[in-house]
Amino acid sequence: MGTFRRVILPVSWLLVFAVIAVALVKIAFVDGLESAAAGPAPLAQVDIPVVPATGATVTNTVEIKGTVQSDPAETVRSTSAGKVVQVFVEQGATVSKGDALFQVKAERAVTAQQPSQDGPQTAPKPVYDYFDVLAPSAGTLQQLTTLMDQQVTVGEAVGKIDPGTYTVAGSVTAAQQYRLLGKPGPAEIVLVGGPAPFQCADVTLKNNASDDGGAASGGLAATGGGVGRGIGAAMVGPGNGSGSQPEEGGTPTGTLSCPIPSGQQVFAGLGATMTVSAGVAPDVVTVPLTSVKGSVKDGIVWIAGPGGTGAAPEQRTVQLGLNDGSVVEVTSGLAEGEQVLEFVPGAPAVQDPMMGPGQAVYGPMG
Repeated sequence: MGTFRRVILPVSWLLVFAVIAVALVKIAFVDGLESAAAGPAPLAQVDIPVVPATGATVTNTVEIKGTVQSDPAETVRSTSAGKVVQVFVEQGATVSKGDALFQVKAERAVTAQQPSQDGPQTAPKPVYDYFDVLAPSAGTLQQLTTLMDQQVTVGEAVGKIDPGTYTVAGSVTAAQQYRLLGKPGPAEIVLVGGPAPFQCADVTLKNNASDDGGAASGGLAATGGGVGRGIGAAMVGPGNGSGSQPEEGGTPTGTLSCPIPSGQQVFAGLGATMTVSAGVAPDVVTVPLTSVKGSVKDGIVWIAGPGGTGAAPEQRTVQLGLNDGSVVEVTSGLAEGEQVLEFVPGAPAVQDPMMGPGQAVYGPMG
């Protein structure tokens, strides 16, 4: 009995622990390695998003943030040379176009009389002409500097007339100027804290580089990039609706303005929003702006390969029409239903606002 306790029982426990240790080593190192080697290797796969060319109606409306400004006063210039003999109106008076402001007396040149045989030569009497200087426009006579007996010359500035009218104006970016290449239509004006929205018909688009007042569609500076990307700094990303503001982060390249119709009660400095219509294209083939690379009239899209995204996409040149800030009309080169890449190859990743920082919908392609 003593031998069993001293020798046999301890040896039995040692054998049990040895078997457990060997089993654990086999599970941890041998079986684990075999399972890892036998399992399939993970595969990295990136799906390139594609969208179909769809039929839709494109309404090209551009929304501009602006400010109400007082129209500048018009300078009154003397149209005759001579001495002021009468002033008809006082500073601060309301005048109409063509009203007489003051009168100028000018001496007329008279030829000297020839001497006669009956007597000495007589000096001619001076002859004077009287001219009224008229108001060049209607408004309030803001300033009149003429004094009685003052000598004035032709073209001399003698006063100013405040028209009492207002204009709403706002800056536009290159992207918006491209969308307004045709003559802009009427604008709907919404004043901050002002009256109900009203129509403004005489819309003018002026390029900042032009010194001649600008034409409705002239003077655009050449800029690179496509309709959906690379136009100045104004990029249109996925998810932007037709009412989005592509000018965010863009550099102003022009000014859109429209005179406030008479009868509208406004004040200088009021904020305003101008919604300008620049055409409607009903039932046309459209693709997202993010799918197109090119300028306004010509663009490039990438056609998805047959059988899905596994095949290399085909580059194709298309003709472009109107765009609403989200989709663009394709006038030729693409049929409805054809699959195109949703994003131009090489475009930067687009941040999803629903994701956290550093997470994107897709990575760079190409």
